[in-house]
Amino acid sequence: MSPRAEVRFENVHRVFPGAVPRHALREVSMEVAPGDFCVVQGPSGSGKTTLLAIAGGLDRPTSGRVWVAGQEIGALRDGWLAEFRRTQVGFVFQDFKLIAVLSAEENVALALEMKGWPGRRARARSRELLEGLGLGARRAARPRQLSGGEQQRVAIARALAGSPPVLLADEPTANLDWDTAREVLEVLRGAARRQSATVLAVSHDPRLARYADRVVRLVDGRVETEMARVESGRERAEPVSALEANP
Repeated sequence: MSPRAEVRFENVHRVFPGAVPRHALREVSMEVAPGDFCVVQGPSGSGKTTLLAIAGGLDRPTSGRVWVAGQEIGALRDGWLAEFRRTQVGFVFQDFKLIAVLSAEENVALALEMKGWPGRRARARSRELLEGLGLGARRAARPRQLSGGEQQRVAIARALAGSPPVLLADEPTANLDWDTAREVLEVLRGAARRQSATVLAVSHDPRLARYADRVVRLVDGRVETEMARVESGRERAEPVSALEANP
């Protein structure tokens, strides 16, 4: 594995069995380095969600190998995989998955307490994160009292709380107006820059490309194209697989 890669897929297949087996991923090879914001795009059914689930240890490949944060996660037993998810990966879910009876501050603090942080320290860190995301005045609000963009920022704060090396986001701008979506994307890009986190997002939204360091397009479970930003701000086509560029 590249010494800088935090997420790497090597010839990954995912087949869902059935009367007619469904090939969600086919021969996917790609890698993302620390500090990169990578966006995976493609039509519905292209394999985006499956790719994200495998990167987060929520699913396993049928064949091929996957490394995340230095671990070959396909080789981990279930108990170790759960620990890996808890300590190494932050998730931003499309439907937020905030706990309705808890305030914004409590939602973020709970994620830290589950990692073993003392309550007072967890709440202090929660306040710090929410203030940094412009939600200091809303930290006592419960999810139903927050707008969609505010809930998304709380979900991002929760994902960032333990400073995980990998941040995974599923449709992070879904159902958001562009001003709010832009704020969310700035937060994700900022996490990659300030924390050297590897940010991998899947989305239908073509506007994400302008914020990404790398854009990968999936079609029928295969990597069709890959674009990387260059210093001039323009984009160039790169080899379909990073493995081809770095044999």
